[in-house]
Amino acid sequence: MEKIINGKALALQYQDDIINFIKEREATNLRLPAISLIQVGNDGGSNYYRESVKKLCEKLKITVKECIYEENIEEKVFLDSVKAVDEDINVDGILMLMPLPKHIDSNKAIDQISQGKDIDGLTDNNIGKFYSGKKAFIPCTAKAVLAILESLPIELEGKNVVVLGRSNVVGKPVSNLLIGKNATVTTCHSKTENLKEVCKRADILVAAIGKPKFIGNEYVKEGAIVIDVGTTYYEGKLTGDVNFDEVSELASFITPVPGGVGALTTTMLLSSLCEACKNNV
Repeated sequence: MEKIINGKALALQYQDDIINFIKEREATNLRLPAISLIQVGNDGGSNYYRESVKKLCEKLKITVKECIYEENIEEKVFLDSVKAVDEDINVDGILMLMPLPKHIDSNKAIDQISQGKDIDGLTDNNIGKFYSGKKAFIPCTAKAVLAILESLPIELEGKNVVVLGRSNVVGKPVSNLLIGKNATVTTCHSKTENLKEVCKRADILVAAIGKPKFIGNEYVKEGAIVIDVGTTYYEGKLTGDVNFDEVSELASFITPVPGGVGALTTTMLLSSLCEACKNNV
């Protein structure tokens, strides 16, 4: 089996399920899934993600409703607008692109989204259910990481996993998902002591810190599985947290950037959208 994990190929498998779901809706004259993309300002990363979502939606026959606001929109006006989008019965899921401008409280904004339309798992209700082991929408990047690991010919149970990063959208949910698969998980961060030694013990290393090429071969034991979640523009190229050329010599499996986790993330978002659509009938 090829050691470089092809996120694009795996995404196509999940897209087949979405295509079949949409065909079933069409055959029974049911409304097709619809997503609302909410963005404030002109952040480059948000623009890139929004365009990638739109492109995939077009391919899969998913309706897109864009709500793009000026950077200086008043907080109350924005919050009222998000609430109105959430109350639209023809919208099944909402993706709020981050970051929001500093004058808008992101927690207040997220609070305007109902649990059933929170397909990226950001609301307190979904987070609470997720960490208590109940069915919930979860952040799509974390969902993509698990899908990649489950596609490999390995058992997750009992594996020593190191997750490098503790963000609410990647590090923490990835750790929780892998604990749910009975792996032994260590979550590392900027205050972790002896980081190289800790990482070197990992059977599976998940890097999600946003520092280009930070992980070299001194962090990785031979035969480890390395999942690179990082995406940073470095010297004009999209680059991961892992020094791919170095680490790929040691790893048994490794995800590239681009073409790895990111290639699957948008598909996992739309998979959650279809679930929300099914619940919304």
